[in-house]
Amino acid sequence: MKKSKTRIFVSKSISPNLMVYIKDKQHHFLKNVLRVKINDQINIFDGISGEWETNVISINRDNTVLRVTKNISKIKESSDVWLVFSPIKQHRMSLAVQKATELGVSKIIPCITEYTNVRTINTKNLYFNAIEAAEQSERLDIPKIEKQIDLKSLLLKWPEDRKLVYCDEKINNGKSIIETLVPLRDSSTKWGVLIGPEGGFSDLENELITKTKNVVAVSFGDRVLRSDTAITVSLYCIQELLFN
Repeated sequence: MKKSKTRIFVSKSISPNLMVYIKDKQHHFLKNVLRVKINDQINIFDGISGEWETNVISINRDNTVLRVTKNISKIKESSDVWLVFSPIKQHRMSLAVQKATELGVSKIIPCITEYTNVRTINTKNLYFNAIEAAEQSERLDIPKIEKQIDLKSLLLKWPEDRKLVYCDEKINNGKSIIETLVPLRDSSTKWGVLIGPEGGFSDLENELITKTKNVVAVSFGDRVLRSDTAITVSLYCIQELLFN
């Protein structure tokens, strides 16, 4: 069997024998980067029904046309983990969203805090980054990208049935993030992780967070990690310790 040259996300429900017209950046990638040919196999997924095998039937100036042949993988929902983070510079924020997608988050929420430096967020761009990461990592769904929200509003609306892992650089209880999370393995199936700005949270914000129900404060040890590093480390720990 000929192996697929790549995986592509399509924002429409897929069914057998469907004709799919790939345009814009995805078309450019197929035509000019991969240089696909007629009858090449391309796998596509829609975040709803799973992954499908298609054949290239036409390559035109403005689009590549695929015909869906068969379903090769049913949809598998990702772990119910939300990422809440204070926006950072665009390049590092894009990388953070990519890594969060690869690590299986179901929702990404930009959160404005007192020390947040970047306050204008292109959620469309973040969504495209998530799509690219899902295509590369063989994930079958795309995390939802929420509009930005301020910290106080977020905490007031935080669901009572969802625990929130608070990465607190000021905590000094002698426990690592692993020691804190392991005993909580069976306490919930719904989680979130909160990562602050590079300047950390203010004292008032820290008090507000720690007084919120279902918040679990964790430490990364003696080192102060950059926001994008903290996102990757915390999500990996949550996935490995609480869901595997």
